[in-house]
Amino acid sequence: MSTDNTDTNQRILTYPEAVREATLQEMERDDGVIVMGIGVDDPKAIYGTTAGLQERFGEDRVFDTPLSEDGMTGMAIGAAQMGLRPIHVHIRMDFVLLAMNQLINVAAKNLYTFGGAAPVPIVVRSYIGRSWGQGPQHSQALHSMFMHVPGLRVVAPSNPYDAKGALIASIRDNNPVMFVEHRLLSDSTSHVPEEPYALPFGKARVQQQGSDITIIGISYMAVEAYRAAQYLKEVGVSAEVIDPVSLSPLDLETILASVAKTGRLLVVDNGWLTCGASAEILASVAENVESPVSLKRMGFAPVTCPTTPGLEQGFYPNAQTIAVMANQMVQGKSADWVPDEIGATEATEFRGPF
Repeated sequence: MSTDNTDTNQRILTYPEAVREATLQEMERDDGVIVMGIGVDDPKAIYGTTAGLQERFGEDRVFDTPLSEDGMTGMAIGAAQMGLRPIHVHIRMDFVLLAMNQLINVAAKNLYTFGGAAPVPIVVRSYIGRSWGQGPQHSQALHSMFMHVPGLRVVAPSNPYDAKGALIASIRDNNPVMFVEHRLLSDSTSHVPEEPYALPFGKARVQQQGSDITIIGISYMAVEAYRAAQYLKEVGVSAEVIDPVSLSPLDLETILASVAKTGRLLVVDNGWLTCGASAEILASVAENVESPVSLKRMGFAPVTCPTTPGLEQGFYPNAQTIAVMANQMVQGKSADWVPDEIGATEATEFRGPF
């Protein structure tokens, strides 16, 4: 563990370590919390997020499941209805699609259908994003599909501090929660207190204050947006960077306050633009601002997720392309500045709220 125990408020954890600690602490606090999913007992332990949990809590509370996403999701829902709090690890979000009936027609509806008497407190963990050639059926980010459905909460923390707090809040909540994790965040680090804490749903994080443009980055794109903001300083552009953390419910108040100050909004998503999270955020801002603002969005190119690194470079937004778009919004479309690919941004990574 990459941990410094001299000060519990200054410990540095990786993203998987933070997820594991949140899970362990909630399992210690509540005997009803269980962990299930393909590979949760594997030596690799889902990037290390479930390492040692089966040895600690036994096979009744931490167990592998067969390749039957629909059936196992139904089992998790049934367990939740009987008083347990399952954490169902689906690994890849692509294959959560096999359980859409269970999640959308059962889990999301139960609390409403039965007048609040039948909650379904499950957490569905799933990974999105690229890495070592995940390709068309293993890279997709489908969070906007779940944002569309009342009764589902959707969170996508971008740093270990938020990951621990958001997961604890998700486990304790009586609604089904889609907990979205990006592969490229697995090596990220930040300060994480040892004591348990829960982050409230619907509260965004302002990563950096700015005055010229608001940049919202979803999931891993919060990291790229922060890097872009460092590049923009080279040309005198002051960017305010916001990580929504919670996508449903969404902290529109924080976003509107920022846009009212900057007059410009660029939303960078880890998904396609059509009917996506970026479209929802832009529409919400457009409906609620009192004065005209400049609005843009970036996300996946409108094609199937590629496999090769060369094609990925043109498919996914990155710090450089975000910085270029933001600068053109501030300076005008004719601005031809392009930041160097190798800069000082790696030394100024966002390290959480401390």
